[in-house]
Amino acid sequence: MNVIETKISDLLIFEPRIFSDERGWFMESFNQKIFNEELEKRGLNIPEFVQDNHSCSEKGVLRGLHYQLEPCAQGKLVRVVQGRAWDVAVDIRKDSPTFGQWVGVELDAKHHHQFWIPAGFAHGFVALEDNTHFLYKTTNFYHKDSERSIVYNDKTLNIDWQLGVEEFKLTDKDHEGMSLEEAIARNDTF
Repeated sequence: MNVIETKISDLLIFEPRIFSDERGWFMESFNQKIFNEELEKRGLNIPEFVQDNHSCSEKGVLRGLHYQLEPCAQGKLVRVVQGRAWDVAVDIRKDSPTFGQWVGVELDAKHHHQFWIPAGFAHGFVALEDNTHFLYKTTNFYHKDSERSIVYNDKTLNIDWQLGVEEFKLTDKDHEGMSLEEAIARNDTF
């Protein structure tokens, strides 16, 4: 498995080896030993995954920017198994040199990349195609009272979502999320 580093050192892209022939293809989609070794050699914490989630979205559905507060914070290993999505992670760790910076990655069913987002990051994605299936492993269980949402169009973050605003389909929760500045004022960051 190849590991691609991003501009924020804790965010990693895992690129599996795909073995193809006339019958189709095979890949190892997850290997705990390899995953742990890659994080360990970068001095990152080794997570334990406790839950798998699967969503299906039409083009323009934007989900995020979500996170959970301690002690229920979640790390996520995300991938797309059908369709395409633009996936974004925002560093909300107050003491981080990359606080308030974001990384965007296109995930699709063709390349099978997986994006590692540790706890301390807000996460969101927008489906770039209809019928986009998004799977992710989490390091903690969903806990409604710990969940927070930063608004997708926060002016200080200035995230490029790869689609025009008129194309977004959002829940009320996501449309009414707080700004990063509000999250800081409420002490709702890490």
